[in-house]
Amino acid sequence: MSSEVEATLIKSLEEVLDLEREALVQGDLDRLSNMVPEKEKLIGAINDLQVLDSEELIRVQQKAERNQALLNSAAEGIRAVASRMAELRRVRQEFSTYGADGQRSEFTVRSTANLEKRA
Repeated sequence: MSSEVEATLIKSLEEVLDLEREALVQGDLDRLSNMVPEKEKLIGAINDLQVLDSEELIRVQQKAERNQALLNSAAEGIRAVASRMAELRRVRQEFSTYGADGQRSEFTVRSTANLEKRA
């Protein structure tokens, strides 16, 4: 019976990892966060059974490593976007130019433009 329970848990974890990969590829971060509790529960249950070596477990480990690489890439992409957005905010707030002497000059840009009406 323990073997049946083990196989069921491993199969369930494998399905969660496949769904996680799909969410990563689609960029669905909300769905990813919803999968974490189920994934942790299954991993904990497999650890409690002390499954040490099986072909199914090796396959699950490979899928987990694949998903980790995708997660790392997604995190890197998010950091790049955040950096780019910070740079765009900085550009909107100041104007930089270089003079003939090669020195950089920065000028603060007014945040609101005033329009004067004349009759």
